[in-house]
Amino acid sequence: MDLFQKKIGAVIDVELLGDKWHTGILVDAGQDILVIYNGERYIYIPSFHILNVSMNTKKSSTDFSALTEKPINSDKISYRKMLMNSKGVFTEIFVSGFQPVHGYITHIMTNYFEFYSPVYKTMFIPLIHLKWLIPYSDYHTPYLLDKNCFPVNPSDLPLSRSFEEQLRKLEGKIVVFDLGRTPNKIGLLKEIENNIVHMITAEGKTFYTNIQHIKSVHSPTM
Repeated sequence: MDLFQKKIGAVIDVELLGDKWHTGILVDAGQDILVIYNGERYIYIPSFHILNVSMNTKKSSTDFSALTEKPINSDKISYRKMLMNSKGVFTEIFVSGFQPVHGYITHIMTNYFEFYSPVYKTMFIPLIHLKWLIPYSDYHTPYLLDKNCFPVNPSDLPLSRSFEEQLRKLEGKIVVFDLGRTPNKIGLLKEIENNIVHMITAEGKTFYTNIQHIKSVHSPTM
């Protein structure tokens, strides 16, 4: 996104798919990511889900509190480099629905990353479905827990290179897709064939889901 390099310092509105918005000072831009500061936190927005960017004529940079040091620094920002540099940093991510997820990126694979949440435990999230990431400062821990009381314990399930291969390791287990927003997102992962996931719900109903539309997965058995 070299076009936006010329707009660094301007206040912009970013419209994302799904009727989501962010407003802030544009502080960095890469080929596949924008970084804005909303007066409180830095928001890293991959370009996959950006629908429109417009200049905000109602606000100026003076309307936002003073910039603090970025928690994720990089000489030349990119989506993958941002993910790499955010490993071990307590972050808020937004993938689907209306609720963000909080935790830590633990591993980054070819087309997905592993995320550890105190609530959902180990999650696998395709790279293309991350809508934004907001890192917290170094001293901030989940739910203000003491660091000694919050070890990051990702699953010991071996990681595969691709998201599909990783899902295959969950065949025969209870899984939750997309944070379980609807009943057909929770069930027994029966099998995967030709990018179609065969799931059986608690009621015994069968659903077939295109793997490309699965935004996150976690399992209570991990």
